[in-house]
Amino acid sequence: MATTRREFKLGIVGCGRISQTYIQAIKDCPHCQLVAVMDVRPESVQAAAEAGRNVGAQSECKAFTGLDEFIEGCGADGVIVCSPPSTHREVACKALQVGIHVLCEKPFATRYDDALAMVNAAREADLVLMMASKFRYAEDIIRAKAIVASGMLGTVQFYENKFCSKTDMRQRWNSDPEIAGGGVIIDNGTHSVDIVRYLLGPIRWVNAQEGKRINNLPVEETACLSLVTENEVMGNVNLSWSMTISQEDYIEIYGTEGVLKVGWQSSRYQHLGHQQWVAFGVGYNKIEAFKNQVKNFIESVRGSAQPLISEEEGLASVEVIEAAYQSLKTRNWVQVEGKASCQRHASAM
Repeated sequence: MATTRREFKLGIVGCGRISQTYIQAIKDCPHCQLVAVMDVRPESVQAAAEAGRNVGAQSECKAFTGLDEFIEGCGADGVIVCSPPSTHREVACKALQVGIHVLCEKPFATRYDDALAMVNAAREADLVLMMASKFRYAEDIIRAKAIVASGMLGTVQFYENKFCSKTDMRQRWNSDPEIAGGGVIIDNGTHSVDIVRYLLGPIRWVNAQEGKRINNLPVEETACLSLVTENEVMGNVNLSWSMTISQEDYIEIYGTEGVLKVGWQSSRYQHLGHQQWVAFGVGYNKIEAFKNQVKNFIESVRGSAQPLISEEEGLASVEVIEAAYQSLKTRNWVQVEGKASCQRHASAM
């Protein structure tokens, strides 16, 4: 006799812009329901709860304005942390301590020590803790990784990534260093760092340079990161909130035998000496990427899959971003020590 799988109950902490995408994505996830939301702003949390009532089999979505009340009364199996980065450690650890699995939006934490505390809390409770980084779940990025790994591009030598879009951050927490931990480097740059690690392996050296602050923000709004991976692939990452670079492709990978480009609308690669480009992928679909991310989290909790972004990957992303800010301060190349890898080996002993 067939049995019906129990609905996986999700809660969301932080009802800002990113939570709206999660609510939409959860609608498309089978055997999943949104049971509670939390935000210190009453109007925001009530609006999110209203939207959440249509998600999943359960009609009610509870609204909380206090974290402790949410942790005690949400009734969730897992929580998605969408609150500002400075709160990630507190929210994640409190949830993990009472047996709630955690999917935490990037940046994983503003400091490596905070990220490590989160990971240790998850390990002590034997619960799933994942960093959320949507581009790992984008179909074109996944296909690009397979193409690179196949050797079709030969030896990869150079990588370029641009995330530059004019965005007014003057009234948003993203430009408050006490809340966000920095500016465009920790915000958009965390995506860039994670994509590099996913496609090309660990980053060993980083050099960061800051551009002019057009909007006089207390944090960097334009920056360029130069990276060198463990396999000696050289990369450039351009980041900006103060200007838009209109372009078809946001990632370019150059190898000794070919070129690969990942675009917003389509992706393609070309073999050396051939004029023809071979198309792959369908472009970037934000809702689909978020849905795949939530599904991977739920399946990891249920034991039917492994997290695509491991605890070590979350730690490593924070470590590289810390190195980037150290480089910005010292105006020198900074070596990434690989503390995240050491933590993995230590926990296995």
